[in-house]
Amino acid sequence: MEVLMLEPVFKDAIWGGKLLKKFGYENAGDKAGECWGISAHKNGDCKIINGAYKGKTLSWCFENHRELFGNIKGQVFPLLVKILGAEDDLSIQVHPDDKYAAEHENGSLGKTECWYILGCKEDATIVIGHNAQNNEELKDMIINARWKELIREIPIKKGDFFQINPGCLHAIKGGTLLIETQQSSDVTYRVYDYDRRQEGKPRELHIQQSIDCIAAPHIDYEQKIVVNKYPGMTSERLVDCDFYSLEKWDIHGSYCYKMKKPFVNVSVIEGRGKVQDMVLKKGDHFIIPAPLKECLFEGDMTVIVSYC
Repeated sequence: MEVLMLEPVFKDAIWGGKLLKKFGYENAGDKAGECWGISAHKNGDCKIINGAYKGKTLSWCFENHRELFGNIKGQVFPLLVKILGAEDDLSIQVHPDDKYAAEHENGSLGKTECWYILGCKEDATIVIGHNAQNNEELKDMIINARWKELIREIPIKKGDFFQINPGCLHAIKGGTLLIETQQSSDVTYRVYDYDRRQEGKPRELHIQQSIDCIAAPHIDYEQKIVVNKYPGMTSERLVDCDFYSLEKWDIHGSYCYKMKKPFVNVSVIEGRGKVQDMVLKKGDHFIIPAPLKECLFEGDMTVIVSYC
């Protein structure tokens, strides 16, 4: 059994540019904003590029060979891993939870996600949370476009991590490159878009949905990093929530991972190496399937891994 190597899906965006190309994705367009690296979502279904399932989509594998994923329950592959390169500011947005999305978005999953900053401008900031003290103040600030009072920006640097739970107002600022791990959902509610126009028209906003979903007051997520050292690898567990766990592995030399999860998503964010004798470089994405009981990593590289 081999790992499942995946072909990324690139998406252009009004805020996109050449950051993904600079990261190493030669096939990304000049307006690319998103690289869907591990996805079985209908809006960007990755193809397997090696082994017995070469040419099949990840959703097909999940539907027809659930044993590859430890026979986990659920109608859809649960996670989605992206790399985002923002040349310009993203819209100020919020995501719904499972209950709201199921009721208002045709049974979709909600969207809990997290960000690990791969690079950013000097003195960069990010939008996390807001300054309203309660729901009434939040609604008034939105309806009366009191954006400077509402929006909360904090400084960031490479290596920072943010957990974005449903209800958290958030946005990436221009010049930021990050890897995002999330529930397999494409539901985003825009509350403010800097009055930008696309094809001559303002982009759609979702004011009522945003008011419904934004939590007030905002409460910062308290991160607890857990560090573990193994022969050839140091692991930092960045988050462990109801929908996923996320770890950063720094591999130097060789490290043999003994499979303990239904499946493990892996994205290479720095360096080079091998997995099961397959060459890896920055920007590669793959899945360790359940039947692969041991997985040998070799080289000098940093990877982001996620699992349910």
